[in-house]
Amino acid sequence: MPFSPFHLVPGSNDKGLVLLADHARRDLPEEYGSLGLPPQQFERHIAYDIGVEPLTRKLAEMLDVPAVLGGFSRLLIDPNRGEDDPTLIMRLSDGAVIPGNNPMPAAEHQKRVTDFYRPYHAAVSAMIDRVAGASGKAPLVISIHSFTAFWKTAPRPWHAGILWDSDPRAVMPLIAALQADPQLVVGDNEPYDGALRNDTMFKHCIVPGLAHALIEVRQDLIADEAGVEEWAGRLAPILDAINADPDIHVIRQYGSRTGPLEEV
Repeated sequence: MPFSPFHLVPGSNDKGLVLLADHARRDLPEEYGSLGLPPQQFERHIAYDIGVEPLTRKLAEMLDVPAVLGGFSRLLIDPNRGEDDPTLIMRLSDGAVIPGNNPMPAAEHQKRVTDFYRPYHAAVSAMIDRVAGASGKAPLVISIHSFTAFWKTAPRPWHAGILWDSDPRAVMPLIAALQADPQLVVGDNEPYDGALRNDTMFKHCIVPGLAHALIEVRQDLIADEAGVEEWAGRLAPILDAINADPDIHVIRQYGSRTGPLEEV
């Protein structure tokens, strides 16, 4: 697949649902080589969210809805951070020094924002607008991520986690539906806190008042085709049911735990 800052997965725009995958791919433009890293580093979570691209594509197929996939490795620049976030371009990630990011001249920093980060977010905005126009309602936005089974040496018990800030509309029924399976350990704002100022959900959902949720699936559970099929089969009917709730498609601002929205 040729390099692009984003990839669009087709689906029916009139269903009022958009899928996102910020960290779907580990690609780099040819000019950046491997950022000075050995190939094995691109097999790790520091480069992308393992299992997320096939899971998102399968969900888009099952639900017949569109998706926007990030087209570049988070090692180049992280699309799920604000432009002012100090972790936007990482110099060190989980023990790996990234030579191509050290040093980071101001001009190069701005180039990555302009050439990769902003085109991805423009594609997300365009897709949300397209679905809003076709469906005649505010879209539900679901972002798909994955997390490692261990942090350092500590095992993570969750099979999945739902991250959110203040809008509970999609989150509460999603958590409840997953927790209905006694075999699953489901995290509420685990293993991360979903309140991250100027991240993807903040920009595209919290500020405009769109219902949303960020789903984190443990990477070892979606590392192969069988795992992807299992989790897509689990999530698709839950998301379809949530999307059928009319209140999900009402613009409603709940604010943010990170501070007043007016500061954006």
